[in-house]
Amino acid sequence: MDSRMSLRDRMRSHRFLSTLLVVLTLFVGILIGTVIQRGVKGATKTVNSSDATQLKVPAPQQLSNAFSQVAKTLEPSVVNINTESTPKATPRTRRRGQPQSPDDQDGDAFQDFFDRFFGGQGGSPFGGQGGSATEHSLGSGVIVDPKGYIITNQHVVDKADRIRVKLDGDPPGVQHDAKVIGTDAETDLAVIKIEVDHPLTSAKLGNSDSMNVGDWVLAIGSPFALEESVTAGIVSSKGRDIDNRRQFQHFIQTDAAINPGNSGGPLVNMNSEVIGINTAIFTESGGYQGIGFALPSNTVAEVYNQLVGPEHKVVRGSIGVAFSAQPNPAIARVYGAKSGVTVSSVTANGPADQAGLKIGDTITSVNGRPVKNGDELVGSISAEKPGSKVKIGYERAGKPTETTVTVADRAKLYGNTAANEEDSANEEQPVAGKLGISVRPITPDMADRLGIPANKGVIVSDVKPGSFSEDIGLSRGDVILEVNKQAVNSDDDFRRITSQLKSGQDVVFLVRQGRGRNASTIFLAGTLP
Repeated sequence: MDSRMSLRDRMRSHRFLSTLLVVLTLFVGILIGTVIQRGVKGATKTVNSSDATQLKVPAPQQLSNAFSQVAKTLEPSVVNINTESTPKATPRTRRRGQPQSPDDQDGDAFQDFFDRFFGGQGGSPFGGQGGSATEHSLGSGVIVDPKGYIITNQHVVDKADRIRVKLDGDPPGVQHDAKVIGTDAETDLAVIKIEVDHPLTSAKLGNSDSMNVGDWVLAIGSPFALEESVTAGIVSSKGRDIDNRRQFQHFIQTDAAINPGNSGGPLVNMNSEVIGINTAIFTESGGYQGIGFALPSNTVAEVYNQLVGPEHKVVRGSIGVAFSAQPNPAIARVYGAKSGVTVSSVTANGPADQAGLKIGDTITSVNGRPVKNGDELVGSISAEKPGSKVKIGYERAGKPTETTVTVADRAKLYGNTAANEEDSANEEQPVAGKLGISVRPITPDMADRLGIPANKGVIVSDVKPGSFSEDIGLSRGDVILEVNKQAVNSDDDFRRITSQLKSGQDVVFLVRQGRGRNASTIFLAGTLP
């Protein structure tokens, strides 16, 4: 019993000592922390910082003002253009793959390349007003004459019932009615004018030939109705062709952000000079994707000067021939041309036809001046006045010769009409897989609608994606008239000729595209893989 009590007492004593030890430990820890804290505070108070320099905010200053100075100079001459139009019930059809013009809902030249352009005719920049009886359009323009003359794109004002212009600095809601002075479909340019009681600030025109790839440029306009928007970029390329059938459109390519509503606004250089009119964008989304196109100021000046003239139209000379826009070595090899431009189409009863020129002839000179490419040929002929005579040097079957041609008015020679019928469906005829196309014979009714002789050519009914034919530009609805200078008068002819083609061989198709007076024949060529 005594031993058990003694054990219990020892256990109580042990617990007491343990508790006392814990309390003492806590006390000592608190005491040490307090001493350290006081020591740290005391040390902070004794540090000398008299050598520290006070921070100062510098006075506001402009570190780089090149862009802002250009924008400040140009903004007063850039205008916002609003149009109203009543849509007309004129439904049209078009063959698959046929390009259309910018913002042209009816279809003519660019749409397959560009899914959406600048909020032009047929829809607002915010997605259109499909159910409205009146359609609204938005674009930009630039004042080039203090009297109120403004340059913009034709597709901005085309078919508009009312055109209104908002000037920089105008109060909200104030707009000026404008009238069209003249338009040019070939370059998609228009001149409009507003009546004002005071001189307006006009932009200075620059020389687009002086621009180089890599030069800084600014695009100014009203994208998505956001007025006086300025974006910066560089010249990405010069002389860019985006539609091979538009012979007078060779664009400055830029990566300055251009969006719906910018169309018709200026592209300017660092000297505050207009060196282009923003006209088109390449896009798969409907908005900016880094590729925009501006018509060069040198072309703009030539067109403007004619549009403000007495006749308010652009007159260009033509001899009635067509050719491939892009030089193709296969064409030169097949037709034996060392230099010059090989003719792919001759307008019936036109100047060239009357002078004896034929498809396959290669034009080598105009009035004794050598012609190296299509641009030089077009430039030489279009500058001639209708009625004047020019000497055309050409080669036929390797033999040089010369003829005199009377230049015609291009607009009168070609006109603006086009047929609208869609090709009727006939049974498709499969052909050699190496070409990747299907053709069908042309019926008499179809030949009549196409404006070609009966039993002449075959019509392309389908083109395989990624095939040789798609790569060289063949499209559904094209009429193939020749293959490597051999006439194609039936689908049997076509199969016979193409079955002899081998890998690595040059292939040149003579193809008729379009209908009516706008139809023409072109070369489509390549080397068969």
